[in-house]
Amino acid sequence: MKPTFLASLCFLSFVHAADSYFPPPDSEGGWREAKDAKTCRDLAGMDLVKLEPAYTLTDRSTANGGLLVVRKGYLCFERYFGRASRNANPDMASTGKGFCSIACGIMLNEFKDKVPEGLDTKVFTEKYLPEAFPLNDPRKANITLGQLLCMTAGYWGEGQTPTGYVKGDPKAKPLKPVPGQNIRDLDKSSLHVPLWTNPGEGYSYSSPSPHIASIVLRHVTGMELKDYIHERLANPQGWGAWDYCLHRGDYVMPHANGAGSTALHATDVMRFGYCLARGGKWKDQQLVPADYIKKCQTWSPYNPHTPFSLQWEHNEDGHVAGAPRDAFWKSGAGGFCLYVVPSLDLVIYKLGGKDGQYDPSLTRIPQPEQKHDRDNWQPIPSNAFHEGSGGASLTRVLEMVCAAARLD
Repeated sequence: MKPTFLASLCFLSFVHAADSYFPPPDSEGGWREAKDAKTCRDLAGMDLVKLEPAYTLTDRSTANGGLLVVRKGYLCFERYFGRASRNANPDMASTGKGFCSIACGIMLNEFKDKVPEGLDTKVFTEKYLPEAFPLNDPRKANITLGQLLCMTAGYWGEGQTPTGYVKGDPKAKPLKPVPGQNIRDLDKSSLHVPLWTNPGEGYSYSSPSPHIASIVLRHVTGMELKDYIHERLANPQGWGAWDYCLHRGDYVMPHANGAGSTALHATDVMRFGYCLARGGKWKDQQLVPADYIKKCQTWSPYNPHTPFSLQWEHNEDGHVAGAPRDAFWKSGAGGFCLYVVPSLDLVIYKLGGKDGQYDPSLTRIPQPEQKHDRDNWQPIPSNAFHEGSGGASLTRVLEMVCAAARLD
């Protein structure tokens, strides 16, 4: 039976309403909700029963955490455990790299006259990185902003035994640990990390790389990374109290680390993701260039080695079989991950974190009372359902939530 004109008009009105919805700040009512089985199904198009296994996996993988799901503009799942809660400000670790990247995308659009070559800009110059001189490796003069944001600048990666990849193949690890970031001298230590290959010729997950990109942003915009994010994203989207984790014992970091440690309320992380799912729009403003978001979702000419583009892992090659190919996400140590799936109108935030990541002294923001029933909790390695806080559990949560999305 063909739909009547009135039915078609009502459907188009519903779609327009969904597209035009943006949540007010939490202080003014916050997200619209659809958390019982019927409204979750009818309004958000999600099967609540199928979301439970995703939460169970989240609960079994980290000491503290939670799971939030927004579909079609409805907050349809929100549950926490341990020290986590809606208004907590945990150290989101490397999840913050995604925020740095998006800030760089905004910068490239706003300051085209200062960076006319965009991501192709060779940034190790007196104009963009005066702190880097004299260069400790002449090859750094060829590093582009796109390579820094795709972690193909040639910098060695994290930990005692970092791994490099060339066209998907793992390469030899260094014989001894490579010096990385020093929190007490963040800029210089990041700039001086040695190269393991020529710029562009390999990928290694390297925290110094996005921080160097944030130094470029600092010089181009004349603003600190945190202030730039606050003005261009937090204020328009109505975030509550947030910060970077700048307080480290007796030391206060003079600059935010572009490599991470953002500390947002959970529902504000969802606002950030929702903006990306909406192609960078927020109400009547184009906060983030849509073409930059597209670059985060697809293979990049700056990284032909792994499905990691501009600080976001993407699924264009379908390596996560249970998720659409336009899905992209950024994870962080402790089991944090923000997922964006535009084709399903879906945003997911998996909170994680060790106890120390919920230490209020990291930001000095007043925190809600914390539960301590999971303090010092460790997952049971022998549990077949547990994959830890690594990639397997993160992508499994994505698949489980996508499976709960109704397509009718």
